[in-house]
Amino acid sequence: MAANDPAPHRILVADDQPDVLEALRLLLKAEGYQIETVKSPAAVLKAIEARDFSLAIIDLNYARDTTSGQEGLDLLAKLQAADVTLPVVVMTAWASVEIAVEAMRRGAKDFITKPWENPRLLTIVKTQIELAGAVRAYRRLEQENQILRGKGGPNLIAQSAAMRPVLEIISRVGPSDANVLITGENGTGKGVVAQALHAVSVRAGKAFIAVNMGGLPEGVFESELFGHVRGAFTDAKVDRAGRFELADSGTLFMDEIGNIPMSQQAKILRTLETGEFERVGSSRTSRTNVRLISATNSDLNAEVAAGKFRQDLLFRLNTIHLHLPPLRERREDIPLLAQHFLKAHVARYSKPITGFDDAALEAMKNYSWPGNVRELDHSVERGVLMAQGKVVRAPDLGLNAGQSAPRLEDMSLEEVESFLIKKTLARCDGNARKAAEELGLSRSAFYRRLERYKL
Repeated sequence: MAANDPAPHRILVADDQPDVLEALRLLLKAEGYQIETVKSPAAVLKAIEARDFSLAIIDLNYARDTTSGQEGLDLLAKLQAADVTLPVVVMTAWASVEIAVEAMRRGAKDFITKPWENPRLLTIVKTQIELAGAVRAYRRLEQENQILRGKGGPNLIAQSAAMRPVLEIISRVGPSDANVLITGENGTGKGVVAQALHAVSVRAGKAFIAVNMGGLPEGVFESELFGHVRGAFTDAKVDRAGRFELADSGTLFMDEIGNIPMSQQAKILRTLETGEFERVGSSRTSRTNVRLISATNSDLNAEVAAGKFRQDLLFRLNTIHLHLPPLRERREDIPLLAQHFLKAHVARYSKPITGFDDAALEAMKNYSWPGNVRELDHSVERGVLMAQGKVVRAPDLGLNAGQSAPRLEDMSLEEVESFLIKKTLARCDGNARKAAEELGLSRSAFYRRLERYKL
């Protein structure tokens, strides 16, 4: 099998008669399937706990001189409870309409009588595997659509000299499967660069799944990344795929990678090294094939030295390092970025605005932009909302460039909080963890505020 060929479908066959197992093994193996055979209901359950199967073919009777089919029906119910998407085909030498109807009622997809006709059996197997694949793909897409992802393709606007090395790395490294670590201050556009890397890769037609590691409470960390099975914890009402599973064959973007708790870093490292993981509450090992792009505004080497980040994980993440310059170092891009954001917000708010006046452009060029591109977007949005004519003026942007800081007594509570967060981030050189510590906020609380104020 070539490296890029899909893995063959694995079929579980259960029967108490060795000659039946051998006959089915030879028949199905000749069609390219991987076969695992077992002789009891207990062995069936043990097998599906350990591995994924595309189909199960189970006998309805196992104990000597038993013809009721009850053993198989009970096993069928347990299989449905364990994995409702696993197609099960039942077989029995004691065929009857009643047993067949009951098996179908309990979730069997089809039934086979012994002795079977090879063409019919192979048709049933092929059909049920294809149908189950479609069902699983639909469920996965449904869950994938519930995850916050980028709205449309990346808008990487960069013509400045400071951004040329970034564009060159994207061009050279993007088509590969190499893991990329993107560093830079808060708001520099690390997520957009991650999408650009995905867009030029061979995985471009697959999923791009983004997750903010700093915003994940530790209690649901594993569930968000690796998924969970029904009943794994109080709120686990249904099986749920995690980010690694949803990103299979595509790209997983982990933002704020420096905020992964030490207790979880070994699990992520293992998945990156082996492609294996288990959903929370399950002992079944699943596999995933993802390209990992990560981002941080932290100094991970300093975090390693401080014992807060595993060096072996950093090595795994940092195959290619891509650093984004802050907006103040790429001022030539400010007019282009501002015009891009203006167009988007004019369309959103249906405002008859055509551009910026000269003073507004000058104010944006001279401002320090502690929040970088994200802050520019926020300021342009404010300008569009505040503008009373057909152009955005400097006061509409609310930058206070060259002016004294606004008085706290003239600001709302939200404005004060946003102002303090901006100042603290600038003082901490964009290090979100350090800023959260200085403000006395937990990591998750701090990231909620960043999202609320679009910082």
